[in-house]
Amino acid sequence: MKKITILSFLLVASLSTFAQKWSVDKAHAKVGFSVVHMMLSDVDGSFKKFDATITSSKDDFSDATFEFTIDANTISTDNDMRDGHLKGDGFFDVANFPSITFKSNSVQKSGAKTLKVTGDLTMHGVTKPVTFDVTLNGLGENRQKKKLAGFKVVGTIKRSDFGVGGKTPTAVVSDEIELKANGEFVQN
Repeated sequence: MKKITILSFLLVASLSTFAQKWSVDKAHAKVGFSVVHMMLSDVDGSFKKFDATITSSKDDFSDATFEFTIDANTISTDNDMRDGHLKGDGFFDVANFPSITFKSNSVQKSGAKTLKVTGDLTMHGVTKPVTFDVTLNGLGENRQKKKLAGFKVVGTIKRSDFGVGGKTPTAVVSDEIELKANGEFVQN
């Protein structure tokens, strides 16, 4: 009888620690960036096609794995000529490097609803570790009674670290690129 009780307890305990997978709700999400042009003004852009998932067993996402994939060919700065230039071999070279990916390998709580998420970012064929500040905006439920989680992600990278726009002087396009994403995730 003791063995059955212990096994039952272990089964219930293990069920509560199973990781849950969350998928981005693309209708309520955006992935963007901002760069300084000619040391004068910010130029904002976004990527129109992307996918992201989160896997976590904790409600505060402190043990989560964050992953995303961006279709680099969908870059948009609301200027067709500039977008074509950015897709070319002088910048993103989307013909040879069609995807930008990220997979976290470390998550640290930095506040009640904030995390420092570190992982490997691959862009333009180069993989480097980066850290993003992630804010859990809140938890909710949709009309289908599925759990929702909202996140804001910000971070800064250097384009030179990834070989993006290597011949473009930083006086024309800043080396530091601010990345920002905001979105809702639905628990699967």
